[in-house]
Amino acid sequence: MENKKTICIYCSSSNYLPEKYYKFAQELGTSIGTNGYNMVYGGTTVGMMGVIADNALKTGAEVTGVIPERIASFGLENHKLAKIIITKDMRERKATMEKYADIFVAAPGGFGTFEEIFEIIVAKQLGYHDKPIIFFNFDGYYNNLFSMFKTIYDNNFAKEETKSLYCIVNTIDEMYKYINSYVPKEFVFKY
Repeated sequence: MENKKTICIYCSSSNYLPEKYYKFAQELGTSIGTNGYNMVYGGTTVGMMGVIADNALKTGAEVTGVIPERIASFGLENHKLAKIIITKDMRERKATMEKYADIFVAAPGGFGTFEEIFEIIVAKQLGYHDKPIIFFNFDGYYNNLFSMFKTIYDNNFAKEETKSLYCIVNTIDEMYKYINSYVPKEFVFKY
């Protein structure tokens, strides 16, 4: 993927969301190409995933899709992509996306999005990578999750320092400001 940095997008694959999420997906995808980034994502044509990928492509991003055999067998593979990687299962898919990514962004999504971003946070916590991780809190989507995070911190299920592993943004400008100013630092895991 040239020398451009690659943003990994985790988000919804649903075609049944309120329209505001697809409009946001269009803006986010457009911003990836116009800001000089490439993209890796789950490789389908559906939901916010498909909208973000299509708009990133239109604005010059090279987009790599990573899709498990089972999902590809449903005919959901995005054939517009420069590169599509078919994996044997979801675990291989996540590992492949992680390998290609320089930055991780969780836009609004369901259980799959939560599972993907949490795995990336834990991997950073344990020192397996030092890449930026972003929760894109569009329209307050993640507010309830962040309330749960507060409960986790308040009850010492995680150290306050864990907050440094990720960033919460509400706008596209905030996202790129964080990405452009990001400096990796060692996270010291404490028991």
